[in-house]
Amino acid sequence: MKRPLSLPALLAAALSALLAAALPAAFPVAAQQRPRVTAHLEPDSVFIGDRFEVVIEVEKDLVQTVSFPEFDTPDRSAVELVESLPVDTLARDGRLLKLAKRYRLAAFQEGRLNLGSPGVLYADKNIVDTLYAADSLLLRVGTFAIDSTSQSIYDLKGQRTLPFRLAEIKGYLTWGLAALLLLAAAGFGLDRYLRRRGRRLKELFKPAPPLPPHLAAIRALETLHHQKLWQNNRHKQYYSALTEILRTYLAGRWGVGAMEMTTDEILDAMRTIELPDKARMDLTAILRDADLVKFAKAHPEAEQNETDYQKAYYFVEETKPATEDPTAEEGPMGKNEQER
Repeated sequence: MKRPLSLPALLAAALSALLAAALPAAFPVAAQQRPRVTAHLEPDSVFIGDRFEVVIEVEKDLVQTVSFPEFDTPDRSAVELVESLPVDTLARDGRLLKLAKRYRLAAFQEGRLNLGSPGVLYADKNIVDTLYAADSLLLRVGTFAIDSTSQSIYDLKGQRTLPFRLAEIKGYLTWGLAALLLLAAAGFGLDRYLRRRGRRLKELFKPAPPLPPHLAAIRALETLHHQKLWQNNRHKQYYSALTEILRTYLAGRWGVGAMEMTTDEILDAMRTIELPDKARMDLTAILRDADLVKFAKAHPEAEQNETDYQKAYYFVEETKPATEDPTAEEGPMGKNEQER
């Protein structure tokens, strides 16, 4: 004789029966829950240059995520994207949403164009997939028939010659004459002002006379001294600049082509020129030290660098024209030496 089932056993048996009945139907339902994608054209027939819209609609669950693509076409010369409109919600029924995305385009090629099947990106939990519309989008593009036999082609019309009218430039002439009068008055006033002070207006436009060679050399040496090249381990640049100043001075003072000469050629050319013995020795020492630095990559001590600068300075001072007024020298070193 069978024993009667207890209440917990009856409940477990009923629950097992319900699960067994529900599981087979669960998978088809899950498969039907994927978003549904459709697409159509508005309108599907246009003329060349006209605009139309591609509409992509998606029906999906509230928790599902879809992403509409950036619309693209295989042949950009035939169809061009004009505007991508924002996503719109068409309807909502419980957990069911219906979204729509519109792309505004223009057609530029006659014929029947296949725009393909638009798709959207679908993401749900661990699923990432691309869902496409079932049908391809076909667009018919028409053109206008031109009957060349009934249309006449004309050449471009020639340019018309209109009579000249003074009134057209009267305003420009008035303002131009007023500006000339103001400039003439300002020039006359400036000339009177300069004449009272013993000067002439044309003197303002004369180029400044060139500096004497020794003054230009003194200024260049002082500028070089302030650059502090050898203090920053730039010995070659320092001695190159120092010898260039001396070469320029020799060329301007005695007409020696020192800029294109070597050290030996310069010393040979200077032998015919009367110089103080100390000045000649200083010039030789500077040029020899510069050759060692520029060609043998020597690095003189700080004392020697400063000594060569002093020799170059005093070489210019000792060999400048004797007619120059010593008090007109520029530079504190020359002034101090004269006071001594």
